[in-house]
Amino acid sequence: MKTIGKLAKELAINSETIRYYEREGLIQQPKKPTRGYRLYSDSIAARIRFIGKAKALGFSLKEIKALISMDGNCQQVELMGLKKLAVIRRKIADLKQLEKVISEMTRKCHQNQNPSDCPIINSLK
Repeated sequence: MKTIGKLAKELAINSETIRYYEREGLIQQPKKPTRGYRLYSDSIAARIRFIGKAKALGFSLKEIKALISMDGNCQQVELMGLKKLAVIRRKIADLKQLEKVISEMTRKCHQNQNPSDCPIINSLK
């Protein structure tokens, strides 16, 4: 059992992040004893680690809350994962198209002989 400050330090996050997760219903706030500080259990620490890993995979807090509620229903989790994968693939396709456009624009700029007439600037007008 740890205080919020010690837990935050252990997880390398801000204590306000923990409070935010409490307000958002991602973790449950421990009861405050009549004297002393709230103490956070190892299960709360594990939940916060889960949240951090899910965020690193690109899941929003809303999606993470849904994932938590789906614990034990792998089919629902799989569907959510497939939706997230589709979003990621669309973003990759968009980035590849953007890379192609920027690459072509800079190639034209490199080949340009007139320094006062920039192909990139002209394409943005």
